Amino acid sequence: MQVHSMEFKARAGQKLADQRLQQNLKKLSTKFVTARADAIRDIDFDATRAALKERRNRALENLDVWLAKFEENATKRGATVLFAETTADAARLVGEIAQKHGVKKVIKSKSMVTEEMRLNQVLGEMGVQSIETDLGEYILQINDAEPPSHIIAPVIHKDKDEIADLFARVHNKPRLTDIPEMTREAREVLRPEFLSADMGVTGGNFIIAETGSVAVVTNEGNEGMCTIMPRVHVAVTGIEKVLPTLEDLATVMRLLPRSATGQAISNYFSLLTGPRAAGEQDGPEHMYFVLVDGGRSGLIGGEFQEMLRCIRCGACMNHCPVYQKIGGHAYGWVYPGPMGSVLTPSYVGLANAVDLPQAATLCGECNRVCPASIPLSDLLRKLREKQMERGLRPWQERMALQVWGYVARRPDLYAFVTRLGARLMARMGGRGKLISRLPMAGRGWTDTRDMPAPSGRTFRELYKERRAR
Repeated sequence: MQVHSMEFKARAGQKLADQRLQQNLKKLSTKFVTARADAIRDIDFDATRAALKERRNRALENLDVWLAKFEENATKRGATVLFAETTADAARLVGEIAQKHGVKKVIKSKSMVTEEMRLNQVLGEMGVQSIETDLGEYILQINDAEPPSHIIAPVIHKDKDEIADLFARVHNKPRLTDIPEMTREAREVLRPEFLSADMGVTGGNFIIAETGSVAVVTNEGNEGMCTIMPRVHVAVTGIEKVLPTLEDLATVMRLLPRSATGQAISNYFSLLTGPRAAGEQDGPEHMYFVLVDGGRSGLIGGEFQEMLRCIRCGACMNHCPVYQKIGGHAYGWVYPGPMGSVLTPSYVGLANAVDLPQAATLCGECNRVCPASIPLSDLLRKLREKQMERGLRPWQERMALQVWGYVARRPDLYAFVTRLGARLMARMGGRGKLISRLPMAGRGWTDTRDMPAPSGRTFRELYKERRAR
C-alpha cells in the first residue's frame, strides 16, 4: 500500500463532506463501542491489561532472545523461518517461496503486514494470482483493489447497498440485499479458489516462542481453508508479535476479541505448529514463517517502544472522535486512527506523515480503552515535539508558539495580553456573542463554525470577583 499520509488534510475534508460515509461510520459507536463496553464487564479489565502489559514488555525487552527461541522450536517442527529487514524484502521472500513450489494461485486471509508489503501487487507482477478470502478484504479487492479503512473491519466505510451493487456488477448475478444471501454468494465464488490454490498466506496475530507456533484469529474461518487446503502455508507477521509462552497467549486472548469486536471469544482460533506430519490427515506439506522488521526494531529501546505492545485490536480507532468522523482512508496508509498516527511516522518517517500527530484531540479516550495500556496521547505529543524540533511544522505555527511561550513565561505580560485579548474578542462577538471570523490560524476554526465570544474578562478577573463575594 502506497503512503499517502501527506494528503491527510485534503482527504479529511473530503471524508467530512461525504454524507454516506458519515452515516456508515455510525456503526463504530452503535456496534463496536457498545459491544466492547458490555464484554469487558465479564472480566477484571484493569488487572488483566496490567498482566498483558507486563507480558508484552517481557517479550519486547528480550526480543532477540525470544525470536531465536521461536526460530529454534519452529525449525524443530519442520517449518522454515525467514527474517526480512524491510517490507520489500518480505514481499520478495514470499514471491521466492511461490516460485520455488511452482505456485500459480495464492489464497490469503486478512493481514495488515501484507498490506505494508503490497504483497498482492508484488505477486501479481510475478504472474501469481493472489485472492483475498476475508469477506471485507475480498470486497475491497474486487472494487479495484481498494485499501482497507479499518484493521478489524476493513470495509466498514461501505453500506449494504454499495456492496450489493458491487456484487451484482462483478459476479454478474442478480442483485441481492439480504445479508445471508450475499455472504452465501461470496462463499460460492470463493470455494473453487480454496480448492484450486497452491499456497495459502496468512498473517499471524502472535507467534509463540516455546512451541514454534503461530496463532491466527478470525471470525469467518477462512484462515482454516488457507492453512489446511494448499500445499504450502506462509505465515507473515511483524517481529514484535512474539510471545514467550502459551500462557502469555491466553492472557492476550482474554482481551483481544473483547477489545476488537466486543466478543468474549473469537469465532475461530487456530494454533498452527509446523507442516503436516506423518499420520496427520490435514495441513500443508510445507510451512514458512516470514518475520518482518519494517522499522519495528528501530523503536526498541527508544521513547516509542511502548507502541510495539499493540495487539492490533482497533479499540483506539473505534473510540477516537477524529476517526469516527473521517474513517481510515484519510490517514493515507495501512494503520489509521491513534495507533496509525504513531506507527506511520515511526515506520515511514515523520517527514512523510507530518499531519498525523496532529490528527487527534488528545482527549485520552484511546489511552483508556487500549488493552495494552499504550499511552497513545503521550506518544502523539512526543511526535509533535519532534516536529517542532526538526522544523517540520509551518513557520507561522512555530512563530506563534514561540511568541506564546515568551509571553507565558512572563506573568505580568501574560496578564496584560490576556486582558487585552478577552476584551477585543468580546467586541468581535457583537450582540450575538459569536465570532464568525478569526485571523490567521484561527480561520481553521471559524471557516466551518462560529466561535463563542468570551465575556470580556479573564479567568483571573472572574475568579477574583467571585472570591470577593
